[in-house]
Amino acid sequence: MRFHHTGIATDDADALADLFGDLLDAPLVHEEELDDLRVVFLELEGSYFELLEPLDEDGTVARYLDRNGPGIHHVALSTADVAAALDTARNCGVELIDEEPRPGAWGHEVAFLHPASTGGVLVEFVGEH
Repeated sequence: MRFHHTGIATDDADALADLFGDLLDAPLVHEEELDDLRVVFLELEGSYFELLEPLDEDGTVARYLDRNGPGIHHVALSTADVAAALDTARNCGVELIDEEPRPGAWGHEVAFLHPASTGGVLVEFVGEH
């Protein structure tokens, strides 16, 4: 596995994309609406910042922002086989949020691990293209 991206919860993806674009020379390389989110990817030499802006005030990231405010939401790791990575996590006793891979941003297959089992960090597995 390798590092893929850090997900950052924000109420204003445009403003944060502008800031990181100027501050870090991180160009916007992809954006889409996915479920209840606007998702914006900024590239950082082969890895990404994924900006998560809620479109629904009752959605998962909206609730996260209400509880925690803006900031790092999750860390994502790229894997050739998301289902196998979930099997490994199960065998290690890690609580899964997703029992099976599901469609994610940018056409990737994804799955999340519960932060209660991973040192307080929400971990996402991202399938490689």
